[in-house]
Amino acid sequence: MLRKAVITNAYDSEFLEGEQVEVARVKIANRKRAEEGKPLVEFERELLGITKASLATESFISAASFQETTRVLTEAAVAGKQDELRGLKENVIVGRLIPAGTGFAYHQARAKKRAQLEAGIAVVPEFEAPAAKANSFVTDADIEAEFEFVADDATQSLAALLNAGEEE
Repeated sequence: MLRKAVITNAYDSEFLEGEQVEVARVKIANRKRAEEGKPLVEFERELLGITKASLATESFISAASFQETTRVLTEAAVAGKQDELRGLKENVIVGRLIPAGTGFAYHQARAKKRAQLEAGIAVVPEFEAPAAKANSFVTDADIEAEFEFVADDATQSLAALLNAGEEE
């Protein structure tokens, strides 16, 4: 609710006076300007209500999940926006690992790989398990071979349990 700021003095920066932007963007710009010896962009934090704060987020997927879904998605489509999927909410919505906990390492590796590609550094592929083929069913023979397990009448078919949801 305090993530937004209103620019009060933009000097010769990328911002416009009166523009509402993320505080983090202003701080990053000010850090660069300080290194260059330029005057810092002046801003005031703005307190937004819950509805405004949800709709003013940089992620249009997150904003669309809260309120005014049609309007938010239409505006994003017309503007040609791309969602970077950086937050928890938008990653949950699209069914990806969230950038926290065990999913943090995954997102960190993706960011590192993206940075290497942008810098023109050759990316060494890591070992990846082969993806399962579409409509491939697991058989009892597969399980027996993989785990040295012999199915008998006393045990329930593991393959039937694994394939239960795929037959629809």
